[in-house]
Formats: sequence, structure tokens, C-alpha cells
Amino acid sequence: MSLAFVYDEIFLEHDTNDHPENKERLKAINQGIIDSNLNLDHIAPTAATVEEISRVHSTTYVQFVEQRVKHGQHNLGPDTIVSDKSYLAATKAAGSGITAAEQIINGPHTTAFCSVRPPGHHAVKNSAMGFCLFNNIAVTARHLQAVHNIEKIFILDWDVHHGNGTEEAFYEESGIYVLSLHQYPHFPGTGKKDDIGKGAGLHYNKNIPMRLGSLDGDYFEAFENVVLPTIKKFAPQIILISCGFDAHRMDLYSSMNLSSRAFGTLTKQVMSVADSAEGRVISFLEGGYDLNALSESVVYHLKALNV
Repeated sequence: MSLAFVYDEIFLEHDTNDHPENKERLKAINQGIIDSNLNLDHIAPTAATVEEISRVHSTTYVQFVEQRVKHGQHNLGPDTIVSDKSYLAATKAAGSGITAAEQIINGPHTTAFCSVRPPGHHAVKNSAMGFCLFNNIAVTARHLQAVHNIEKIFILDWDVHHGNGTEEAFYEESGIYVLSLHQYPHFPGTGKKDDIGKGAGLHYNKNIPMRLGSLDGDYFEAFENVVLPTIKKFAPQIILISCGFDAHRMDLYSSMNLSSRAFGTLTKQVMSVADSAEGRVISFLEGGYDLNALSESVVYHLKALNV
């Protein structure tokens, strides 16, 4: 069955004006899909409930976001802009992974891409951060645990920025393995190599700080030597990817040098070790701010997922 493409027009109504994280990103992705004649099954997401989001964030924070938006506030911090449709967009972004999970656990799909905004991996329990309101990938992981009793979930984050919110959410548990490759040092300043988990989660968190100027080959080497063996050893039942495309050489918000094609190769490598997961992979759009690079890279990613 073709790849599930989870998307809703409401994501275009999260209005951030001329902020780099804006609606033109999703428009560029949509146009790239049309131009490439990809066969995708478009699935409309259901908004996540307060209860579902509160498996990751405090209920007080969820209500704070809703009220802030309702009363016409324009930001949730120095780098995270909101508008009158942002709360609905954020709940649907958080619900996109849940919708994808239901499609995958119950059929008919094996893989899914959640083309969403606002992104999620910087959002922490009680705060928005780095353009993110709710941690979409973490909400999905908790849903898989709570509703489907999935005991082993692997989260791979290759956004150029460290997914601090995701790391924080699962730092002390062993059922969800979090591995991040990211430019270091860079925003948000977390993601050191020796941050390896705590308590029950010791050795279930792994960071691979990548040097500035890293090329395709540097990422391929890190995958071959660390990422793929780690996935194999953990033997997850499902793989979730925080899929940022801002390590691209054309992106102005990083100092990395990946090609568009590299994102397809990385995806194929993940799929090659997804046997324990029965090929089940859900990918979430995070960063990526050069529109041409984003569109090209997403198409390569989707082609590799669409098996």
C-alpha cells in the first residue's frame, strides 16, 4: 500500500508572517510532490485531545497555549510565533502522528510522513521553544505505548538542531530509545555526546554531535558505524523519525553540507534495518528552510519511504 501522507490545510493557517518557519514550506513540499507524480495516500489528521497531549506536556501548559492564542497573543517566547489558528494547527500536528500510528498499527499502511507545522522536537513539558508548540513525535510515542502497548520504540532525529524536548521526555526510560545526529555546537546548546540517559534510561539515549561542514559521507559513516547497529541491537517494534532537512548545504540556518539526495539514502538505510519493526516507520517534518532544498529533499525521503 502506498505511503500515508498525513496533511491538513490548517497547517497553512498557522500564520508566522515572514518568520523562516512559515506556510511556504508546506506549499513547496506539496508542489514537489505534484511535480514528482508521487503516489501517496492523503490522510487527514484528527486533532490530538488535551489528554493525549498531556501524556507529554503538562495540562496547565496545554491550556496556557490555548488561552494565549484565544486572547490574540502573538508569541509564546522570543522565537515561537502564534496566530489565531495556531492552537488548532498545533493540536492537529500533534494528532497527525496518532492518525499515522492508527493507519500503521491497524492497516493498511506500513509507512507514513506527517507533513506538519508547527514542528515539535524542541517543545518541552512546560514550554514552547524553537518554533515548536507541542512535541509531535513524543505525543505519538506515548500514544503507541498507552493505546497499543508497544514496548520498544526507536526515535531517530536527524534535524540539524538537537531535539532537546524529545530527549527530555524519555531520558529516564528504556522503552523509547532516542538517538540524535545534529550540528554541535548549535541551537539549543544541548546534545552532548556524554548525555546518555539516566536511571532506567541509562544507555538508551545517544547523541552524535556532527562537526560543522559535515558532508553526505560523514553522515553515511555515522549511520554505518553507529546509527544502524544501534537500531539493530535495540530491535524496535516501530521507528519514528524527527525528519528535519536543515542540514542541507543550501539551508541558511546551519553550517552543514548535505545534498538533497542524501536524505533519500539515509531513509533507505533506516528501512534496511527495520525488520524488527516489520518495516513500520513514521516520519515527522521538523526543520528545513530553503524552499527548493526542502522540496527536493522531502521528495527523495518520500520515495525511499514509499515501498
